[in-house]
Amino acid sequence: MKMIDTTDALNKACARLAQHDFVTLDTEFMRETTFYSKLCLIQMASPEEDVLIDPLAPGLDLTAFFTLMRNEKVLKVLHAGRQDIEIFWHHDQCIPAPAFDTQIAAMVCGYGDSVSYEQLAHDLAKARIDKSSRFTDWSQRPLSDAQLHYARSDVTHLRDVYLALKAKLDESGRAHWLADEMRILTSPSTYDMKPEDAWHRLKGRIRKPRDLALLMELSTWRELEARERNVPRSRVLKDDAVIDIVTAAPRSVEALGKLRSIPSGFERSRAGTDILAAVEAGIARDPKTLPSLERSERRNNNSATVELLKVLLKMVAETEGVAPKVLANVDDLEAIAQDDAAEVPALNGWRLPVFGEKALALKHGRLALAIEQGKVVTR
Repeated sequence: MKMIDTTDALNKACARLAQHDFVTLDTEFMRETTFYSKLCLIQMASPEEDVLIDPLAPGLDLTAFFTLMRNEKVLKVLHAGRQDIEIFWHHDQCIPAPAFDTQIAAMVCGYGDSVSYEQLAHDLAKARIDKSSRFTDWSQRPLSDAQLHYARSDVTHLRDVYLALKAKLDESGRAHWLADEMRILTSPSTYDMKPEDAWHRLKGRIRKPRDLALLMELSTWRELEARERNVPRSRVLKDDAVIDIVTAAPRSVEALGKLRSIPSGFERSRAGTDILAAVEAGIARDPKTLPSLERSERRNNNSATVELLKVLLKMVAETEGVAPKVLANVDDLEAIAQDDAAEVPALNGWRLPVFGEKALALKHGRLALAIEQGKVVTR
């Protein structure tokens, strides 16, 4: 199958695809050596055709593609589409809308927290996906017939998967259950990550306010450095090294060089100087300006309640035929254990009568859990 590699061919293909109610969408990309993903291939399909677009083709203008992504008359269907959307956001500040993620829809239909596309294709489209090309180098040209076939199958079978899931949602009356998750997936704030928020990736390993201050400063520096050089964060400084520096708080070149996670000579480089400056900035921060570390304390104080809520969550999820993640996550359960009016999805909207009200009843002794014939039930 020939890839689209000219602007004229792309414009015509997008015009045809725009005539349909929905298109399926996927990408192939490389990110092993860069901070930003390198877009290598775009796959799309309508009910009548499928196309492969070569974004690496010299002179190819993707304007028509991004226009289609913004066309509100055409539903864009993806599977586990967060990384795909992140690429579009970086390239053109574009988020496909409206959108339908089959992995999220499958969670609502009882397929578990992270069901694979291969599994859905097998179950709902009666198709078997050849995964041998999954980890090939998509930036090389020409692509082999096997690679093109694999890429094509990512969107052709997705048509049947989407239609089957849509029918299940319509039948169960749960189509609106996707709304909250899809709002998160298609919100610009999900992809417009600020360097000063990079510390959230490692916050679970921090227990002291001083360490948090250092983590915030050091993570911001690493994020900016990785973006400027367009290299993975680990190429700038590995996560373990970040935590070692935060814990040791070295204030001299010699002290930095003594850390086992720091490569020999690194402490005398420009990066070493920047790291020591970040440490000093962290030490100088006013503790009153730091975010709260109350989550660890909350978890310890309410551990028994949280464990009971986990059992309830699993029971309700099984009863309703949905993935537990759709109803609540551990952070939500910890928040509910701490506060009856916690600002979490489980205590709002459709989740409140399905799970939230039961969670509060269990917390206050108005609901009990028991075992009957090997299964957890409520009383």
